[in-house]
Amino acid sequence: MTADVNRGNRPRSPHLSIYRPHILMVSSILIRITGNGSTVGMLLVLWWMLAAAAGPETYAAHSEWLFGWWLAYIVWFGVIWALWYHMLGGIRHLIWDEAIGLELETAEKLGWTIVAGSVLGAVLTSVLLLIF
Repeated sequence: MTADVNRGNRPRSPHLSIYRPHILMVSSILIRITGNGSTVGMLLVLWWMLAAAAGPETYAAHSEWLFGWWLAYIVWFGVIWALWYHMLGGIRHLIWDEAIGLELETAEKLGWTIVAGSVLGAVLTSVLLLIF
């Protein structure tokens, strides 16, 4: 078998550096990331519930680790935002499944609506959790 001498002359697949990022591309990537982030968040909630089931001392120790430092609040806000973003993205896909909003301009507006709605939902949820 001989080597392919034209191997270096074949066109390459376009790379992300060629494309200008747009809301639909970023939204698609974020749906995947927030799905994984939501899974990590649910594992943290499970850990917290298992600590509660193990008794008051265990619960106090683990709650201190899960909520007792400023970085934990950033992590929890990220989890809450991921849940909101992923849920709103799922609703958008349900809308698209009905062949509604598939025009480019409408789809881009839906993308920005998901971003704004997820941030607003995460802020409101976080404020409510801090109040109660």
